[in-house]
Amino acid sequence: MSVSEILADLFFIQRGYLNGNHFVYGSDTPVLIDTGYVSDFDQTASMINSAGVDYTKTRLIINTHSHCDHIGGNRIIQNVSGCKVAMHKVGKYFMDMRDSWSTWARYYVQDADFFDCAVGLEDGDKLFIGSYQFEVIYTPGHASDGIALYNPDEGILFSSDTLWEYDMAVITTRVEGSRALFCMLESIDKIAKLKVDTVYPGHGNKFHDFASAIRRARARLLRFMKDPASMGVDLIKKIIVYTVMMKKQTGVEVFFKYLMTTPWYPETVNLYFSGEYEKTFNSVMNELIDREIIYIREGRFFTTVIP
Repeated sequence: MSVSEILADLFFIQRGYLNGNHFVYGSDTPVLIDTGYVSDFDQTASMINSAGVDYTKTRLIINTHSHCDHIGGNRIIQNVSGCKVAMHKVGKYFMDMRDSWSTWARYYVQDADFFDCAVGLEDGDKLFIGSYQFEVIYTPGHASDGIALYNPDEGILFSSDTLWEYDMAVITTRVEGSRALFCMLESIDKIAKLKVDTVYPGHGNKFHDFASAIRRARARLLRFMKDPASMGVDLIKKIIVYTVMMKKQTGVEVFFKYLMTTPWYPETVNLYFSGEYEKTFNSVMNELIDREIIYIREGRFFTTVIP
């Protein structure tokens, strides 16, 4: 976790993989881009303060999409500051309708608070963050309302969860639609046309080799298309790790039983693995333990992934 200055008064706050990265423009009326996960808001506030910014004076929050790891602080900040929120018009509709599926709260049993969204953004809109102009690029796939923000003058792309350096965000067709995989590929091809020097993703480090990241993302998406089961394994592994991070203390003896009570786990195994619930669980957990992503201590599962 770190805070670094991208441009004068514009800061990149890098988090782990439970909390999405976010950005802060420091002024008398600050602008925030994404606000992390609700249960970690105290840490979010501390990191914003470390950039010399008072979040209680926030003028505007821009959300790259409506998933809970990117909108978690919105309601808290809006309550104390009265700020406006801007997000893609699809996300605004989700918030207006109080759609708990769009935030992943209902499907993945996560935490999220609704908030009031004043501005529905369109593809191609221009946003000023201080004196810096960013173009809104609609990038559905991982999220139906996903956007990236692009500053051509500096060659900066805030890619959110559309593009990471080496990995890829979960594709959840049961929430984001049966075209999600195709939408994601179209979004990758769309941003590939940009002239980008530095990418600031929704999770992970900033990076400069934009072309290689694009190639890796396309290759993975094409592999998912040819082998849907590989997409199912990717989803189960990632959401299990997220769940361990969220719950913080997960008993070994009860974890599988807990997963079976969720909407997402039985449905995903039915979709990709013919209802072999326990076999799939054991296979995934053994791999995660072998790779030292998950470990067991005192009868509980923990993860080495930074939240």
